[in-house]
Amino acid sequence: MKALEIYPNTKEIKNSDIQMKANTVYTFFSSILIDEITTLNKHIIYTDANALSEKKIPYFLGEQLLIGDALILGREDFNDTDVSIEQDEFSSLINYEVSTFYKDVLELLSSTDINLYRTFEVKKNSETITLNTEWVLYTFNIADDRTKEYFISELRTNIDSNANIEKFIQKMAQLAMNAAG
Repeated sequence: MKALEIYPNTKEIKNSDIQMKANTVYTFFSSILIDEITTLNKHIIYTDANALSEKKIPYFLGEQLLIGDALILGREDFNDTDVSIEQDEFSSLINYEVSTFYKDVLELLSSTDINLYRTFEVKKNSETITLNTEWVLYTFNIADDRTKEYFISELRTNIDSNANIEKFIQKMAQLAMNAAG
């Protein structure tokens, strides 16, 4: 099966031909904790769920924050297929420039058990919206400097007091929703 592999340490993107078996993805990352991200149309992005706590390199695929090595496969219905995006086109979507805000927050979050892609729900008016920590970071990253400083300060306080970081992130998501009107 044709796949793409991203190695942020060397900024290398490789075409590969893998044999898909029950443990292929787990073997690729040497881990049983894998995140599956579906933001790339007709593709699945596999990343190591331990990458944050291991302080691996963050980068963007389009606007999607990824951390550490990634394995990209095609996805049709619920089946993995050959990757259909060309390596050159794919390379143009990668951005290794990560803001200081992201770096600071990821450093703080690395000491927690938070998962960037685990979903939770918030309310906006009478609507229930499903979000994740990665969305919260994206939203606060585009905020003004004072708001970013507030977020980092509150995050640090919550971590230092051993508070539930998932609840803190949900609270920040709700604040962002409320501010959006």
